[in-house]
Amino acid sequence: MRWEIEDTPEQAAFRADFRAWLAGALPAGWMEALEAGEDAGFERAKAEGGFNPFSWQATIGASPYAAPLWPAEYGGLGGESWTAQVIRAELQRYRLPTISINLLGVGLAGPTLIEHGSEAQKERYLRKILTGEEIWCQLFSEPGSGSDLASLSTRAVRDGDEWVVSGQKVWTTIAQFATFGMLLARTDPDVPKHEGLSYFVLDMRSPGVEVRPLMQMTGSSEFNEVFLTDVRVPHANLVGAVGDGWRCARTTLMNERTTLAGVSIDPVSIMGGVRRDPWASFLEAVPDRTDPRVRQRLAQFYIESEVKEITGFRAASARRQGAQPGPEGAVNKVFNAEYNKRRSAFAVDVNGPAGVAWLPDDTAAAARAQTFLRARANTIEGGTSEVLRNQMAERILGLPRDAEVDRGRAWAETSRN
Repeated sequence: MRWEIEDTPEQAAFRADFRAWLAGALPAGWMEALEAGEDAGFERAKAEGGFNPFSWQATIGASPYAAPLWPAEYGGLGGESWTAQVIRAELQRYRLPTISINLLGVGLAGPTLIEHGSEAQKERYLRKILTGEEIWCQLFSEPGSGSDLASLSTRAVRDGDEWVVSGQKVWTTIAQFATFGMLLARTDPDVPKHEGLSYFVLDMRSPGVEVRPLMQMTGSSEFNEVFLTDVRVPHANLVGAVGDGWRCARTTLMNERTTLAGVSIDPVSIMGGVRRDPWASFLEAVPDRTDPRVRQRLAQFYIESEVKEITGFRAASARRQGAQPGPEGAVNKVFNAEYNKRRSAFAVDVNGPAGVAWLPDDTAAAARAQTFLRARANTIEGGTSEVLRNQMAERILGLPRDAEVDRGRAWAETSRN
């Protein structure tokens, strides 16, 4: 984070405590090399210490710093919003992952379980979410039920102490690596669509679960189709009450938008890779920063980045004061998606021919191209920009809702594609 208000004494003490913890947790010489500007020393410390993002997640996840806004009894700090900002700034300063390898677990599943889960569920899942021992995915979207999520068709039928689930999900991020999934399924087709849903924790290793990766234009496959055929889910894995799934899902969705509002999802960030400061990396991709037209665009990007940071800080402050994530998550998510598209397109354009053709060993050019291609998905994942703009129109501007032709009708009586 480039903008920093001067620390209060309490914040300065917290920052010093966190740096002291980092000094004990990181390989010897890591922090000293970065403070001295010695990249070679940093790379040597990283290699000699055997650093990798998975072991790092286990280390920070066992501390209260992985999710500082979570209650202390569930592995967090119960801290104010500024604690998360300080931690993020220090992680960035020392080139540590600012995004958990278990992004969907920490950002979506954890807050939903804290809000709606039973004590047994919180005890069972939350600690291992923080340490990355158990990776989570989100089983919401379906073919024909993406933007209109509540129309989904995946069925869950009660059978004694279990539920039998059948259906298909799509665009499920990192399902091929996940241990558990947040599953939204229809348990009552004879009531309106929002009222007949229930929310489950699904063991992705269960018989009947088939994951099929989807190849993207970037060449990677972090999205998947998931087919569920007579999958048995224990009743103990029901989150909240039967039929209360939409309320639980809204908590997940609001946290998803807030979580994705500040990041550009790509394979490196999803797997918690060690990265340089994104702004510094972006500047390195601009070959001629003396051109006044280029400098003008860079100034605009910097301003927009600061606006994004401040809006995210406001959202975090509201959550810390007890409010659930609200429309500010949609605002920042749309802003971030469009910002990533503009910035990645600029990085390609300003490099001229090198933006579209490069030698096989030019990893920087390849990374620029992948970032440009991947940014297209930012406007779709976590809620499309079109749907989120509708929500902002209704909830912020007070404009009338779209017509709902199926309002009040049982799901079984409505038309579906």
